[in-house]
Amino acid sequence: MRTALKLGALTLAGALLPTAALAHTGVGATVGFAHGFWHPIGGLDHVLAMVAVGAFAVRLGGRALWLVPTAFVAMMAAGGIAGMEGIQLPIVETGIALSVVVLGLAVAFQWKLPVVAASALVGLFAIFHGHAHGSEMPVDASSLGYAVGFMLATAALHVAGIGLGVAVGSIGARSRLALQASGGAMALAGVALLGGYL
Repeated sequence: MRTALKLGALTLAGALLPTAALAHTGVGATVGFAHGFWHPIGGLDHVLAMVAVGAFAVRLGGRALWLVPTAFVAMMAAGGIAGMEGIQLPIVETGIALSVVVLGLAVAFQWKLPVVAASALVGLFAIFHGHAHGSEMPVDASSLGYAVGFMLATAALHVAGIGLGVAVGSIGARSRLALQASGGAMALAGVALLGGYL
């Protein structure tokens, strides 16, 4: 129990570590970086989906632990570029809300997909998240700094989800049930997002 709590605390500290870079204002592309970093963290839909990706990766285990989050970040970058370039993508908000539903269900029901299928699934949803980040970039922000910011924030949220999954898995069966219940709550939040209630 104490080991799991320590792991959870270290994971949270590691997830927040990139915020230390925000202390140095006025250097290069810091303004773009700051906007980019806080964009995913400021949206409940983004936070829920990113944490779910990490927890889902833990459930899959093995290579999926790093391949699934990496696939998300890579495809999110592609979606972000499309958004920055003004390329239109239909149903972006619906795609983001659906990602919360589907990834929440993946955690709740402990889906065991092949790594390629899991990477493709999260990658599809990542395009919508990235497009939203890219299309909402402030006009005066550095595109590179902004992109690095939202990619680091996303990776930090994935790490938080991985830490949550590892910590809960090491505590015992009741905690695993709590994690599954959390996935169910995420899925319900996604349904509320789809319905415009959140």
